Amino acid sequence: MDKKSPIKITLTERDGAVTITQWVYETLRGAVMNGQILPGRALTIRELATLLDVSPMPIREALRQLSAEKALEIQGNRRVMVPKMTAMKFTELYEARIAIESHAAARALPYIDKARFMQLRSLDQLINIAQEENNLDQISILNQNFHRLLYTANPHQVTLPLIESLWLQLGPFMRLATSKLEEHYLIDRHNEAMTAIENQDAFALQLAITADIREGIAFAGTPELLHSFIEQSHMAAH
Repeated sequence: MDKKSPIKITLTERDGAVTITQWVYETLRGAVMNGQILPGRALTIRELATLLDVSPMPIREALRQLSAEKALEIQGNRRVMVPKMTAMKFTELYEARIAIESHAAARALPYIDKARFMQLRSLDQLINIAQEENNLDQISILNQNFHRLLYTANPHQVTLPLIESLWLQLGPFMRLATSKLEEHYLIDRHNEAMTAIENQDAFALQLAITADIREGIAFAGTPELLHSFIEQSHMAAH
């Protein structure tokens, strides 16, 4: 991508109880997680401060946190970029997603009541609409909301921070996967997950979540496609 291309970061209204630094962190974190900051796009603290209409100080603090989470990298010239990806690292990240998220789904199953089930159904319908409209931003956000709503049914769950850390590291590289969903995602795995929930079938739910993640990034299972994808992201950075 063009390193100087326009960047769009979704801004939300700041709640009075939330500090500016917290709001900046959550805004930038969401932008990375949802693929709004793409590999190869160099940003500066000044540019981010202008985009968010804040002073540089909260930007620096937010970047410090995101750098510690391996979501962004602050370079010596104060440019901000997505860390470079390797094929091995990408594979490790999405395999970790499968392991943790399939576990989280099975553990959440006994706690999914009718109200949450209907919320999941509504989110899945919104995802279908976003796919028909090829709205990549909404597909990403709604899909995360679907998975988050499913896993948090378990009041004892402790895995969500781990899961969101993986989403954060994969987010900038997932836009390509989302744009290619029609090529690989031929079965609605969310529907399979909903059926498994109705049947209280934990194993079927795990299979549906596993297939959902694998097919959502199907190119990662083909070494040639994965290496080509990683090379594209590296070329964009030069």
